Amino acid sequence: MENTKVRRPFGFYVCSLAFTFERFAFYSAKWLLTVFVVASIADGGLGLTPADGAKMSANLIAFTYLAPLIGSVISDRFVGARYLAPVGMVLMGVGYLIGANATSAAMINLMIVIVSIGTGLFKPQTNAITGRLFKNKDQLDSAFSTQYSFVNVGSFIGTTIIGVITHVQGYSFSFTICGIMMFVGAVWFIFGWRFLGEAGKKPFKYDENEVGVEKVEEKKEEKKPLTTIEKKRVAAIVLVSFFSVIFWVFWYLAYMPVYFYWGADGGAAPNANWMIGNFEVPTIWFDSLNALICITLGPILGKLWTKLAARPQGDLSMFKKTALGMITLGISYVIFAAADILRGENLAHLAWIVAFGIVLSLGEMLFSPLGNSFISKFSPPRLLSTMMAVWTFAVFIAGKSYGWVYEFTLKFEFVHVYSVIAAIAIVAGVILWAMDKNLKGLVVEDEKATE
Repeated sequence: MENTKVRRPFGFYVCSLAFTFERFAFYSAKWLLTVFVVASIADGGLGLTPADGAKMSANLIAFTYLAPLIGSVISDRFVGARYLAPVGMVLMGVGYLIGANATSAAMINLMIVIVSIGTGLFKPQTNAITGRLFKNKDQLDSAFSTQYSFVNVGSFIGTTIIGVITHVQGYSFSFTICGIMMFVGAVWFIFGWRFLGEAGKKPFKYDENEVGVEKVEEKKEEKKPLTTIEKKRVAAIVLVSFFSVIFWVFWYLAYMPVYFYWGADGGAAPNANWMIGNFEVPTIWFDSLNALICITLGPILGKLWTKLAARPQGDLSMFKKTALGMITLGISYVIFAAADILRGENLAHLAWIVAFGIVLSLGEMLFSPLGNSFISKFSPPRLLSTMMAVWTFAVFIAGKSYGWVYEFTLKFEFVHVYSVIAAIAIVAGVILWAMDKNLKGLVVEDEKATE
C-alpha cells in the first residue's frame, strides 16, 4: 500500500518550536506575576492584595490579545513577518527580565507593556508564516492542530518546571528563566530563516497571491453591498462573540481562587490540602494540569468528532459543541461550590482541584476551536480582518474584565458566588444549544438568500 503521508516542511517545526519557547515563558510568567504581586515583601513579593494580582494578571492576558492587531498591520504593510518575530521574542525576554528585577507595581506594569508589544510582533506573524509554508491548503487544519500541541507542550513543561524552581530559587530567578527562554527562542527562529523559503520576507501586501488581476477584482467586489446571507453571517459572528466573552471571563477567573482561596499564594491559610506526603504541590501545577489535559484530549476528541461525522445525521454542529463547552464550564464551577460545601471545616482534598481542572479543560477543548475556524469559514471575504478583530476584541474584553470580576466576588461567600457563576454558564450554554437551528440558518449557504 502506497504511503500517502505528506511530510511537513522543516520551517513548520521552526515556527512550532518557537511557540513552545514562547508559551513556556508566557504561562509561567502569568502565574509568577499573579503570585509575586501578592506575596509578602518578606517572601520577595510586592505585598499587594489578591485583587491587585488578579487585575495585573488580567492586563497581561488582555493586552497580549490586543497588541497582535497592531502587529498584524506592521507585517501586512511595512516589515516582513520573519524579521518581526525574533524582535518580538527579544522584547518579551526583556520584559521578563524587568519582572525579575521588579520592586514596584510600576515595574510590573512596564513588564506587561513590553511583553504585550513583543507578543504583538511575534504571535500573528508566526501563525501567518506557518500558513504560507503549505502549498496544499487542505493540510492547514492538521498543521495548526499539531502546532497547538507544541503550544501545550511548552505550557506544560514551563509551568511544571517553574513551580519547582520558584520554590527553591524564588520569583526573580524564575522570571529570569522565562527571559532566557525567549532569547533562546529568538536565536532558534533566526537560525530557521533558511528553512522558511520566501514566507515572511516581504510585507504580506506584496504576497504573490494578492497581486495582479485578483487584487483588482477584489477591490471592485468591495464596492458591492453585503448580500443578505453575508449580513446574517456578520450577525452570527457578533452574537457568538458575546457568548465568547462570557466563556473566557469565567475561564480565566477560575485560576484566581485556585491560587488565593484554595491555595496559599494570597498569604492566607489555604482551604485545600496541597500536600502529597512531604511534598507541597505548587499551585502553578494547576496550569500544568490544563496543558496536560489539552494534550491528552486533543486526539481523543478528534477521533470522537470523526466517529460522529460518520453517522447518518453527521457530526454535532459547531454551535452545539460550543454550547457543550459552556455547559461543561458551568459544571466545573459546580465542582468548585460542592468542594466548599462538603469540606465543612476541614481542608478540601486535592482531588477536588484536580477534578475541577479536568472538567474546566474539557470545556475549553469543546469551546475554543470555534473562533478562527468559524470566522474563516463564514465571514464575508472583504470583512475577514474586521471579523477576526471582533473575535479578538471579545477575548480582550474577557481578559481585561476577569480581574475586576474577581475583586467583586471577594465581597461574597465563596459557595454563593461560584454557584451563581455556574448557573450563568450553564444557562448560557442551554440558550446557545437552543439557538443552534437559528444560528445554522444564518451561516448555511442559501442560494436564494444571495439573489
